[in-house]
Amino acid sequence: MKTTNPTPARVRAGKTLALVETAVLTAIILVMTFTPIGYLRLGGLELTLIMVPVIVGAVTRGPGVAAFLGGVFGLTSFVQCFMGSALGTVLAAISIPRTFFVCFVPRVLAGLLCGLVFQACRKHDRRGGWSFVAAGVSGSLLNTALFLGALALLFWDIQFTPEQAASLGGVDTVLKTVIGIAAGINAPIELVVCAVLGSAVGKGLSVALKKR
Repeated sequence: MKTTNPTPARVRAGKTLALVETAVLTAIILVMTFTPIGYLRLGGLELTLIMVPVIVGAVTRGPGVAAFLGGVFGLTSFVQCFMGSALGTVLAAISIPRTFFVCFVPRVLAGLLCGLVFQACRKHDRRGGWSFVAAGVSGSLLNTALFLGALALLFWDIQFTPEQAASLGGVDTVLKTVIGIAAGINAPIELVVCAVLGSAVGKGLSVALKKR
């Protein structure tokens, strides 16, 4: 059986398409960051949907692109600490380096691991269905777990001032903040939205790219 190698033109076209898709997903993250689409603020806590384009990148372009998009998400999350994020403002006032780590590193790892989870699941998903849902669910869970883990690890002994606690809805310690996010409505809503949108958009785009 004779195999054919892709022509240089096809290779270039594939690379160009990958760059364009990555650029578009990056632009979507930026738009979501600086508009109400990306962050829904509920008192001192925030619900973010920016993990969705990271998940889409994970299922269409793999772990490397997903890690890059996670890094973009992390950088924009850090910028939000100086643009009205209640928790981010408090954390940055305590330690900017630690705040940067909490915002950036967990998002890079979440993107990378989401891509790896999808690749592992896709090998066993012959019909190409549940692996996309697994990517959406894992992306949301990883983002939440890694962020809260880093927050608890680096700020575990911090108690907020009365003014800071008031801005966070009465939460006066990092531990209570972590528990509040984990047990509150943020994580479940993010999980559902990421699972539905991330898997649906990712699968649709994957099918479209294959046909092309």
